[in-house]
Parts: sequence; C-alpha cells; structure tokens
Amino acid sequence: MFAGIFIPDFPVEAILRFEPELRACCVAVLGGRPPLEKIIALNEKARHAGVEIGATRAQLEAWGELVLRARSPAQEDSAHAALLDCAQSFSPEIEDTAPNTVLLNLAGLEPLFGPVSKIARDLAHRVSKMELEANVAVASNPDAALLAARGFPGVTLIAEGHEAERLGDLPVDVLLESFASDVEEAVRWLETLDRWGIRKLRALASLPEVPLSERLGQQGIRLQKLARGATTRKLRSFEPPLVFAECVELEYPIVLLEPLAFLLNCMLEQVCARLGARALAAQELRLQLELEPCTQGRKPDVSAAEQANDPVRFTRTLRLPVPMLDVKMFLKLLQLDLQAHPPGAPIVKVHVSAEPARPRPTQSGLFLPPFPEPEKLELTLARIAGIVGEGRVGSVELLDTHREGAFEVRRFAPVEPETKKSGKRRKDGNGHENGSASPVEEKAQEKMSAVIAMRLFRPPLRAVITMREGKPVRLRCLQCVDIKGEIVWTAGPWRSSGDWSEQEGWSREEWDIAIPAESGFVLYRLVQDKLNGKWFVEGTYD
Repeated sequence: MFAGIFIPDFPVEAILRFEPELRACCVAVLGGRPPLEKIIALNEKARHAGVEIGATRAQLEAWGELVLRARSPAQEDSAHAALLDCAQSFSPEIEDTAPNTVLLNLAGLEPLFGPVSKIARDLAHRVSKMELEANVAVASNPDAALLAARGFPGVTLIAEGHEAERLGDLPVDVLLESFASDVEEAVRWLETLDRWGIRKLRALASLPEVPLSERLGQQGIRLQKLARGATTRKLRSFEPPLVFAECVELEYPIVLLEPLAFLLNCMLEQVCARLGARALAAQELRLQLELEPCTQGRKPDVSAAEQANDPVRFTRTLRLPVPMLDVKMFLKLLQLDLQAHPPGAPIVKVHVSAEPARPRPTQSGLFLPPFPEPEKLELTLARIAGIVGEGRVGSVELLDTHREGAFEVRRFAPVEPETKKSGKRRKDGNGHENGSASPVEEKAQEKMSAVIAMRLFRPPLRAVITMREGKPVRLRCLQCVDIKGEIVWTAGPWRSSGDWSEQEGWSREEWDIAIPAESGFVLYRLVQDKLNGKWFVEGTYD
C-alpha cells in the first residue's frame, strides 16, 4: 500500500503556518512584480467569497475583508521540508513528488504503527501539528494514492480493486494537473476531452482503448490507465537532508524585541516539531536576522538599490550543553541573548536553524545524588551572564602553563569527571637538605609535614616586608592588621617565570614563613612579584 499527502493552496498554507490567526479570514497570495501583482493562490474562504485566481491588486481594492500577502519562497521551502519530515518519520521510502505532494511506501509499517487506517489518520495528525492542512489518501499504487489525495478532502482509504470506482467521481482536471508535463499541455488535453464531453474520470476510463489510442496515442492510453487506477510503478526514492530551519520574510520591519519573541516562538515550535518527528533534538541554535539597510553612512559609489541587494545580517549562535527539545527554554535563551546583544536596526527577515543530535539519555544511577537539569542550569547561567557580563560565567579551566592560578572561564558543558593526580613535589631552594635546624625551625617543619591544605586569599593581601641578608624577617599586612610580626622561620625561595615573549610576562618568588601566635605558629605563603617588586600574602596553611 502507498500513501499520498497533498496540501491544497500550498502558497497560502506556507504563510498561515506562522500566522494561524488568519485561518478564519479570506486570504490571497500575490505573485509578480508591483504594480502588476496578481493572485496566484486563495484559501477556501476567499474562494467562496468570489475572489478569483489572476485578479490584480487594483481589482481587489473594494474587498475590505480580504487579507493580501506576498508570496514567500522561503516559507514555502520551510513548509515543504516540514512535509518531508512528516513522511520520513513514518517510512524510509518516500518520493518528493512536488512541493505540495509527497508519496510514501507503507509496506511493513503495520507491525510498528498499526493498521493502514490508523497510519493514515496519524499521518494527517502529524501534518496538522506542523500547522499544515493536508489531504491524505491510501491506495494500492502510488498514482491512485496521488489522485485521491489531490481530489478528496480529509483522509481517504481505497481498497485494492476498487480504484476505478472511487476515482471515477473526480473531475478530469485533477488528473491533468497531476500528470501533465506543463500547464499548456494540461490546457490542451482539457479542451480536447471537454469537446468530447469527458468531464469525469469514470467517462475517460470507460472509453474503448483502440479508438482512444488511434486519436490520442499512447499518452491517451496512459491517462486512461491512470483514471482507472491501474498503473504500477516504484517510488522514486528520496532521502531528505537533515536540515531543520525556518525562515519568515516580514511584511513590515520589526523594531521591538517583544513582537520578535512572538514570531520566534512560532518558528521554534515548528523546528522542534520537525525534530521530534525524526526523534532528534537540538545541539545548537542559530539565529540569523536580516536588518533593514541604512542609507545614512552609505558610500558615495554604492547606490541604495545595490545596498538593498546586499542586506546586513546579524547572527547569533547558541551552543547548548546537551541536546534539548524545549521550545520555552529555547525562546528564553534567545531573548536573554538578544537583550545582551541587540540587533541595532529594524528586522526584515528572520531565519532560525537547529543542528540535530541524538537525544541525551536521562536515566541515572539509583544511589546517585540529585543534580540540576542541564536545561534549567543553562537558563540560570544565561540569566547570570546577563547581569555580570558575557565570558564571566561558566566552568573554570586551568591553562597549560606554570603560572600560579592561571585559568580561564569556559562555557559550561557537562563532562566526565577525571581522576585527580597528586600534586608535584616541591624542592628546596638550594636543591638539597639543610643542615641542623633550631628548635623553632624543627617545630615549624613538623607542622609543615602535617599540613594537608592551604587556604588561599582571593585576592592576595598586600604586605610590607623587611629583608635582611636576602631573607624576609618581618611582615606587616596592609589589608589585615592581625597578620603581622617577626618571621621566625622561612623556606625558600622558589622562583618561577614564564610568558617572557608575551606582553603579559610574569616572574614571582615564593616563601613559606612562620609567625608566632598565641596558640603557637601560623604558617603563611609569601609571594613577591619580581616585575613590580610588590609583596603579597597569598594564603595560610591549615
């Protein structure tokens, strides 16, 4: 069995996907260049109101309730891609017959999706979720399914062997519109059959074959087989690319972010619906805005028309920590990003695309502690970045350098925890063991041997040091009056430097010192910046 999906009034439906509030109105789509624009498509309400295809804009000025829209190839491409995604979500074998028509093979799908009648209803429901109104028909061969989808509204099921009976009530123009090579050929065949009094497929199917072939040739025989639903062929298989993008061309430029958010919500719903139909999620969101060209500041040798053909594009890319499929989350992330980085000019075109990825597994261990959901954590980080600034929120990553405390803030992304390696062993400044030590030094060394951690001061505390014979002998902290006194024990110095070829080179000298206190001794890390000569108390040992 084969299924056909057909979208009537396709140019209108492509526009109504993003303006669903217009479905209750009379809508017409204009094509051509102004002022010679003509109607190329209508919805059913406009057709019942008496509007005709080919009418010009000037002839429609008296129609106060008629909504006119310019044809949008970008929106038609998006609607066509959504139609292919719907078909691909059911069957791997599909045929891209026309922008408004798709055929798919239903062989072997019943164990997965149920009987054919249920598959047809599910197909119609899936297309409706894409904000498209479609006809779905099921028949034993692709051509019969195509004719039934183009001729009958809603969901149609044709049992095998009853194709001629069900298709007989269709007008001949449905057949010619479906299988004629061009419009002129269809008009020529329609005039010929009309002179013969053939207006229904049943009348064409009942003609004798020999006289028909003598007058119309093999093409006439082929049209008769199509009218009987007796043709057999294979689908021209088509593999649609994994491109999930939506594009909207605006009638009037958008200046404020609030109406843009309403439009982005509709577009993100369509992108997520298409991703969900293919069992995929989004790993990256890309927003591209075409801005209204500004005539001020234009180069003298560049005309306004040339500048209009080369619009200014504003692009923002959101790299998500894990694959997601949440419209509200995507919309909020884009809003926060646009608030931090406004476009700066009126918007005339919006393009949203998503990079597909497999959904992440959500099952966790039974005894693992609860952790924040990546979606909520990403939104929280975006809100914090809007307050403190971009590049100041994320994961801290150590740099590949010997510089103390060198790190940078990277964008947060969950990673597997790595096994921590033991810290490197520090050597004495002279490279060998010292001789005999005083009791004070022995007591300080005993405490150092029991040290398990150092508490860093961030930022380091400025200090004034008294030196004697190249060693610090007295300390006075400028920012903490409690840190002061005579230095009774020292170890060091440990000198290090780096990045000498860069503008931000560094050179430092470290000392471990002990200062008497009421409870014994307090051990500190003392650092001197060799480039500016300043001293700092970097931390204390616990």
